Amino acid sequence: MSNKRIVILISGSGSNMQAIIAASQAGKIAGDVVAVISNRADAGGLAKAQAAGVATAVLSHRDFAEREHYDAALQQLVDSFQPDVVVLAGFMRILTAGFTRHYQGRMLNIHPSLLPKYKGIHTHQRALDAGDSEHGVSVHFVTEELDGGPVILQATVPIFPEDSADDLQQRVLVQEHGIYPLVVHWLCSGRLRLTTNGAELDGALLGSQGYAAD
Repeated sequence: MSNKRIVILISGSGSNMQAIIAASQAGKIAGDVVAVISNRADAGGLAKAQAAGVATAVLSHRDFAEREHYDAALQQLVDSFQPDVVVLAGFMRILTAGFTRHYQGRMLNIHPSLLPKYKGIHTHQRALDAGDSEHGVSVHFVTEELDGGPVILQATVPIFPEDSADDLQQRVLVQEHGIYPLVVHWLCSGRLRLTTNGAELDGALLGSQGYAAD
């Protein structure tokens, strides 16, 4: 079976992007990262992708008056690389329903909380403010509902009394870089799929909180 073609969308430093590219180039993912696309020309991840020999492109949302027009142009750009899998890695855009439907079952996102808790932003501070004893990260299929697609895999970290939001972010990032390449591999290798009932791994339906990482 030939490797799947992966396109990654970023807006910032691209640390998860780097982890996926590294895993792919080490043969740990049954897929090749063929392009990295950003909505920001100053995204730090673009230079990192180029250094790894991956093609990059920029499509600024500021050049479009309407979200739908931007997403239509982005879809055209993504499709020009003929992807089998689309990975959101810190892509800070709320996507339109048409865009998400086009890639349904082929698009993944990583979110820094134990979904369904803390959809949206500022997740680390919200976990601290709530007095939670643990926090974590979720990888999920992308659907029309923001941060609401079926969860595939989660990893949990402890919250300590002295933690700041930055402390928690760094602890969660370590887990992100471990589980995201794994889920990308599952999707590329055909082990993972999105069904009408939710996410399935090796033919078994995953629960509402996905598969818990060790």
